Amino acid sequence: MAVTKEQKSGIVKKFQRADLDTGSPEVQVALLTARINEMTVHFTTHKKDKHGVRGLVTCVNRRRKLLDYLKHSDKTKYESLIKELDIRK
Repeated sequence: MAVTKEQKSGIVKKFQRADLDTGSPEVQVALLTARINEMTVHFTTHKKDKHGVRGLVTCVNRRRKLLDYLKHSDKTKYESLIKELDIRK
């Protein structure tokens, strides 16, 4: 279904910059990627869920904007994040 609280906290701990960091672009992209992966599985079985596709497109666009920001601000973090999350080939 959705990303559980335990999964979310594990993702935040893996990608955070400091101890209390939950809003850095790396964390946000990782959380959005987990959510997108969950939604993609949902849409493979529920092909006629057109209203849910809108939410998926919104998440993908938000992730793309954060990745563009990260690419312009810090190229090395961008490349390592892309490689670690296996987003672009």
